[in-house]
This record gives sequence, C-alpha cells and structure tokens, in this order.
Amino acid sequence: MKLIGKQVLTPSGWQRDLLIEVTAGRIVAVGQADSAADADYYPFKIVPGFIDIQVNGGGGVLLNQQCSVDAISTMMQAHRRFGTTAMLPTLITDSVEVMARTAASIVKAREQGVAGIVGVHFEGPWLSTVRKGVHSEQFIRPPTDRELAIISDPALGKVMVTLAPETVPVSVIQTLSQAGVLVFLGHSNANAAEVEQALDAGAVGFTHLFNAMSPMQSREPGMVGVALASAHSYCGLILDGFHVAPQTCQVAMRAKGPERMILVTDAMAPAGTELNDVEFFDTRILRHGNKLTTPDGTLAGSCLTMIEAVRNAVSWCRVDLADAVAMASTTPATLLGLQDTMGQIAVGSAASFLCLDENLSIRHLWQQGTKIELNDQEPVE
Repeated sequence: MKLIGKQVLTPSGWQRDLLIEVTAGRIVAVGQADSAADADYYPFKIVPGFIDIQVNGGGGVLLNQQCSVDAISTMMQAHRRFGTTAMLPTLITDSVEVMARTAASIVKAREQGVAGIVGVHFEGPWLSTVRKGVHSEQFIRPPTDRELAIISDPALGKVMVTLAPETVPVSVIQTLSQAGVLVFLGHSNANAAEVEQALDAGAVGFTHLFNAMSPMQSREPGMVGVALASAHSYCGLILDGFHVAPQTCQVAMRAKGPERMILVTDAMAPAGTELNDVEFFDTRILRHGNKLTTPDGTLAGSCLTMIEAVRNAVSWCRVDLADAVAMASTTPATLLGLQDTMGQIAVGSAASFLCLDENLSIRHLWQQGTKIELNDQEPVE
C-alpha cells in the first residue's frame, strides 16, 4: 500500500505531500512523493493513531463485568473509530478472581491477535479508601503474593498498575518496577514525602492528575505538587471538561510539557454508545450529557473519546495540534517502551494512522496496515 498525505506529522514535524509506503502492516518507507504515481492521495492531515492507557470500557462493555476476549475486542472496536489504535484495557478495583480472569483474557486476546491490545492496566486494588472515588471500598486491600504474580506475568504485554503509595510497602514498588511493571500513583492521600519515596523506588507516573489525589498546598505539595514538579514522571489527564478545569489543564501542560503529559479517556461502558444508565457494582452510572456520575453525583469515569481529548487540548488549552497528538500517541508509546514500533509515522512503526480534516474530524483510519471502515468498523478489503 502506498499513500500520500497533504500534510503528515512526522518525528521532525509536519511534512507536505509525503509518501507513506506500507508492507505487512508496517511502514517501510516515508519520503517525498515526486514519482509515486501509484499512490492514493489524501488531502488531509495524517497523524499517528492514538494510544489510550486508561480505558475501562466502551461499546456497552465494562471490563470488570465482562472480562472476556469478546469484551476486550468490543472495547477496542468501540474506541477505534475515535482514533484509538492501541490501548491498555483497564480493570477497576475488584476481587482477585476477577483480576485473574481479566489477565487470562488479555493473554488470550494477544495470542489471538486482537489488534491494538498491547497490555493491561490494573487500577487498584491497592488504593486509599480516603481517595477511592467510585472504586468499591469492599475490594480495596493490601497486596498479596497472588496479585503480585498476576500483575507480573510477562505474557500480559505492557502492564500498568495504579496504587496509593501510603498503602503499599516501598519494597513492593521496587519489585514491580524490577519486573517491568509501570507503577503509577493515584487514588491516594499520600503526603509529598511518601510520593517522593515511591518515585525513588521506581514509580514512573500519576493516574488522572488532580483527580482522587492529595492536592497541592502552600506548605504541603501533596501528590499533585510532586507530580508537577518531578521532571521525569508522566501524568495522565482526563480532558473532558468535568474532571479538570481547562485552565488547570493549561497549567499542568506547561509544567510537564507534551513529552510527559498523556491524554487518557478513563472511559466507561457508555463510551461510543447512546447508553444513559448502566450497572456498576452495587450502584449505577448515569449519563448527563457527556458527564458520568453515580446517583450521589460522584464522577464515575467518562464517555470521552481520544479524538475529543485531542480537540479539547487544541480548543480549550490552546495547545498546538502536533503537541496534542503527541500527548495522545507518541508520549504514551514512549512511556510503554514502544516508541520504535508505534506512536509515530516513521519507518519500522506499525501502520496505524488517521486522516484529520480541518475540523479535526477523522476521515480515514488505518490500524496495523488495515484500512478501517469508520461506519461499521469492519476492515476494508
């Protein structure tokens, strides 16, 4: 396959009339299109596919409730038409049995070649009850050897875990980090010293910055303050207008830069659907426009999509489109150690990219070299 984009976002910036050649799902050549008469021309901006590292559900599916290969595939398809070409399906705090079943399904999905499933994110269960958000308190607990074994299984691919450092021994963070697990901090009431200790032990980032974590104050930086001050940590950010005010997002982006800030959806089952009411453990998630809450008004994830997050970064936070795309693609790929195989339009990368029009609507999309029909999400032969 050969195609030419009117503007293509490459690691060195925007390039005009660039030829992209794809073989066996990989980009094998990128260059000027002077003599490529056999290539299809797309008069759009072509950008790398998005990578969502925190997606709890979508397409009517919540991973906790349907932790199967079919459910994982449904989630991927639901988010794919909004630009997500790779993801970490995310399990909210649950029983060890559900953790084990989810892990087994992630392994099977990867073995069966479900496109875009690069690993898994366990959000909990080692959290703070003070900052639990919608996580079920009955399942919040200290780590066990069985849970550590589940999370450390290399067959899972790339693994993230969100934990509250004040509830977990430093030795556990060290063990997980040494096993290649990406430790993120969140749902935590830790003080700055506890957060710094966790970073020193190997933690690399923060889950949904500002939400469900100790705030920054003048004499106690809290988790938020340490996150903004630490030069090498990553931060996930839910840019839906409900979780964090746009001005606050601007401050955070200026502090971290596009190389350390990651746009996430924290999407729940209603994402990509018209569902307004779904079950969630012993309560329900209600949709009010684009806002999800439990009946008592507690925020319960989002129905945000990645293309909306990118648009919001551009329109609300005055971020350059290239930087917004980086926070949705290149930066998460770098966090996951996959920067050589995804997250950029370059030789050797997976041929996962999308065409954006002037309104930042997705006009065409490819996932691992296969062009996807955006209406019904079936591959175009």
